[in-house]
Amino acid sequence: MPPGVGTIGAELRGSMSTDARTAQTPRPMRFRTTDLDTARAQVTKTFAEHRMSVGDPSALECRLDLPPSGRLTLARLGYGTDVTIVGPPMESVYHVNLPISGSSTVRQSGSTRASRAGQSGVAMIPTDPVTMWWSPDGVQYAIKIPRDLLEAHVAKLTGHPVDGSIRFTLKFDLTASPGQSLKATVSFLYAELTRPGGLAATPAVRHELESALMTQLLLAVPSQISELLHGKPAPTRRSKIREVMDYIDDHPGRELSTADLASLAGISERTLQAGFQDVAGMSPRAYVRATRLDRVHLEFSSGTPGSVTDIAARWGFFHPGRFAQQYRSRFGVLPSETSHAARTRA
Repeated sequence: MPPGVGTIGAELRGSMSTDARTAQTPRPMRFRTTDLDTARAQVTKTFAEHRMSVGDPSALECRLDLPPSGRLTLARLGYGTDVTIVGPPMESVYHVNLPISGSSTVRQSGSTRASRAGQSGVAMIPTDPVTMWWSPDGVQYAIKIPRDLLEAHVAKLTGHPVDGSIRFTLKFDLTASPGQSLKATVSFLYAELTRPGGLAATPAVRHELESALMTQLLLAVPSQISELLHGKPAPTRRSKIREVMDYIDDHPGRELSTADLASLAGISERTLQAGFQDVAGMSPRAYVRATRLDRVHLEFSSGTPGSVTDIAARWGFFHPGRFAQQYRSRFGVLPSETSHAARTRA
């Protein structure tokens, strides 16, 4: 039996088991092996098909920490020795590496770039083969994002579909503000994915954190869409903003995110934000809240049966103190005063 193989199955089974006395959420996988073929097989299963060779097989100590996946894969990976990885085009995924320690060199699309922990990362496109060399002390955050997911996210942010694929610059800076924000987002998401009972155990929260990671990635890594993301928003079409306002007025009870409203109008989120400030004097989120407050006020004023708390919750206001503050700010009185006045009139 190859060295190290005998301990793998037991460790994997232990790491993925569920204790009936604890929460039923999946636990992170901790994969360890000193066998080259076993390491390659597991990394292939996690990320993509590839060939792998190492400088010193006796020094190999593959360590893969893989939290439960949501829409994307985020892992910590190291080999304990210098390793060469050669892979065909990944086709259906984008792959990003952020060095935690050590360094690596990547060749793709005729470019060869070196990255170092805390200084730079690499973003690999799905259309071309790739070769990577990792230093013996190299440990990296390895991120796999489905192509359709990331490209749909681009369309939501910019209001335009991706033409072909996102053509990331192979190497990108981690020392400037966008790169630092990306590092912080990745570290936070990884910590929450691995922490028992972390925020990411809630699917809705994990969805938002993954969206934040994709946004930060698109802002940090130069590509053909950078100008759309960083440039001045296109002039607002007031008619489109008014159409969105009418939609909110007609459907105030629906869950309406800024991304949903931008998609509805066929414009980017930045253009939508700027347009609402121009037309309504507030953000889309504030306009949705104001519209819902108006509906609550109407129910209170008309003497609709139900407690203040129940009526407020029906319109999405679940924090009594915050709701009372927002209501008073808009109408100059407390919710209970409006409700009491309606009962008095009746």
